[in-house]
Amino acid sequence: MASWTRIFSNCCRALMAAAKTSAATETTATATATVTKARGRPTGILKPQPVSPALGSFLGTKESSRADAVKKVWEYIKTHNLQNPANKREIHCDDKLKTIFDGKDKVGFLEIARLLTQHFHKAA
Repeated sequence: MASWTRIFSNCCRALMAAAKTSAATETTATATATVTKARGRPTGILKPQPVSPALGSFLGTKESSRADAVKKVWEYIKTHNLQNPANKREIHCDDKLKTIFDGKDKVGFLEIARLLTQHFHKAA
């Protein structure tokens, strides 16, 4: 190390300077903050909307975003172990899920978002 410092100490001072990673992280965080400020209120599937009484009793709220509703339904499915162990794409509905999934005994995981659509009312 001593020989390396003696050789490059005068001519290559810029190469020995430490990289400034905190400045790069700081500019990225600032850019992200400005993007969220520019967008304002959430839209699309992130926008909270009024829900039906059946879905409201399942979620525990009167309004929710579609993304939050799907997330809470999946959370319920995972905690109560309702996925078919042989076919993970199939969900066995218990009584609580049957109230929001039109009384079906089994539901495919791709059907969840489609079946929840009828429970969201458009806010005027």
